[in-house]
Amino acid sequence: MSEAAVIDVEGLTKSFGGRRVVDDFSIRVERGQIFGFLGPNGSGKTTTIRMLCGLLKPDGGRGTCLGHDILRESALIKREVGYMTQRFSLYEDLSIRENLNFIARVYAVPDRKHAVETALERLGLANRSGQLAGQLSGGWKQRLALAACLLHNPRLLLLDEPTAGVDPKARREFWDQIHMLAAEGITVLVSTHYMDEAERCHRLAYIAYGKLLITGTAEEVIAHSKLTTWAVSGPDLFGLAAQLRDVPAIKMVVPFGSTLHVSGTDAQALDEALAPFRARAGTAWTPAQPGLEDVFIRMMDEAPDNFDA
Repeated sequence: MSEAAVIDVEGLTKSFGGRRVVDDFSIRVERGQIFGFLGPNGSGKTTTIRMLCGLLKPDGGRGTCLGHDILRESALIKREVGYMTQRFSLYEDLSIRENLNFIARVYAVPDRKHAVETALERLGLANRSGQLAGQLSGGWKQRLALAACLLHNPRLLLLDEPTAGVDPKARREFWDQIHMLAAEGITVLVSTHYMDEAERCHRLAYIAYGKLLITGTAEEVIAHSKLTTWAVSGPDLFGLAAQLRDVPAIKMVVPFGSTLHVSGTDAQALDEALAPFRARAGTAWTPAQPGLEDVFIRMMDEAPDNFDA
């Protein structure tokens, strides 16, 4: 394992109630990277994040986070990590400023007043600092949660589906902030269900039912899937989709607005299987570049469920 990597772990496992929710997980994340976690609900993303930041002890495996051993030095890791949970976890009956003051006290932040003022300005919260957290919209709560994460100057941010339920404008502004932080050398590990967000990560890891299936850039993940995709438009796409799903060479049929994306892993077999459908009057077929969403759905369909009997 490399001392230079911010996160470098091998073989992490964790079980609850006799079910292994994280199974032989290994990952390496470099300084300043934005590393995206993709995977369905229940895939082990949150459990993995909690093991990395010292909130959960792995049943097996080894590794380091920020140069500290994840098994023996979890307390040291917690001091240098900012962890943003799925749900807003600050006090709704306190103001923005009061929440930040409280978090700064918890972390014993030096020059607390200056740190709070800096966080308010950095996240555009200064003009709202007296507003109760419970009165904020989802986007503003998100800003407050990120400001709280940054108060103690962490070297690593662990963000667990931070933009769930947030409107597109607020999500874009949030990701602009994340890229600014990465440019300053802060490493970010973020789980997300949004494919447009996944495309903004430097590298990705796809996890399904506790197992790591693939890591790489968005381009590498798409190429690894070996998907060939066609887009089709025309009348009665619902009926056409039902017919296409019965064709063995077709692995996936997904509606995309007014078109269908039809994919397979064998280009020649797919081309031959689609020939009679392409001859139908009124339909238009064009080659399409498979995207992360296509790959996401395909991997989810193929992954074995660790809760199957």
